[in-house]
Amino acid sequence: MTRRWTALVPHAVLILGVLVFAFPIYVTLIGSTWDSATIGRGSLPLVPGGEALHNFTQAWGETRGNRAMYTPVRTMMLNSLIMALIIAVGKIAISIISAYAVAFFRFPLRMVFFWMIFMTLMLPVEVRIVPTYKVVADLGMIDSYAGLTIPLIASATATLLFRQFFLTIPDELIEAAKIDGAGALRFFVDVVLPLSRTNIAALFVILFIYGWNQYLWPLVVTNSAEMETMVIGVTKMIGNGDSANDWNLIMATTVLTMLPPVAVVVLMQRWFVKGLVDTEK
Repeated sequence: MTRRWTALVPHAVLILGVLVFAFPIYVTLIGSTWDSATIGRGSLPLVPGGEALHNFTQAWGETRGNRAMYTPVRTMMLNSLIMALIIAVGKIAISIISAYAVAFFRFPLRMVFFWMIFMTLMLPVEVRIVPTYKVVADLGMIDSYAGLTIPLIASATATLLFRQFFLTIPDELIEAAKIDGAGALRFFVDVVLPLSRTNIAALFVILFIYGWNQYLWPLVVTNSAEMETMVIGVTKMIGNGDSANDWNLIMATTVLTMLPPVAVVVLMQRWFVKGLVDTEK
């Protein structure tokens, strides 16, 4: 009997943790189904209201709420999707190529270049934001997708992860490819890429969410409403006082902001877990 109760403790702790983390999301979801007056009175019910369709439709396509002007979610979501996809795909492409060069080619100062890449971990965009902004502004990339994504597209972490994975590829496989007449490009396409697909999938999920949640750099490099991302848009919707906020639209926009990252995680969950805990060799 004691052992049974002991086994229930971890489950109780997990359920409590889920409830604590899920409750704010539940309140946001419920808030998106009520009108702004109900939420503004501070008496938000914990059951769904009847304004969900109106709130989501208004947040998705209209520029004016009941109390303020906003950028439509459809514009912000397109910007966030383009930004997150370019960052994720670009980081993976650059990292896998640079890791392939460092792991399989022998050239002068190879390890020097590797450690130079590794040292960039200490220089995130928040640290180099002033010179990075100067370069982007001089190149005329303010308020553009290039300005939003290029400064964030290199990744020392992904390069390191790919390099460590490539070093585990058996020498017998490399020798077999050489005997088969495979050159560097064919070996990369026919052997390295298929073996790396689970790692690529896991990194894509992480890097997509990283790109989607970017706040500081998009806030600095964009000025127009047409280039706002979802995270920036939600922040700007919250004014200085409750009376100036359309909380129903803010909560509807917040719910829509969460959907793409959740969809990516759910759709790629199997590949994500496999890429973190398993390899194919």
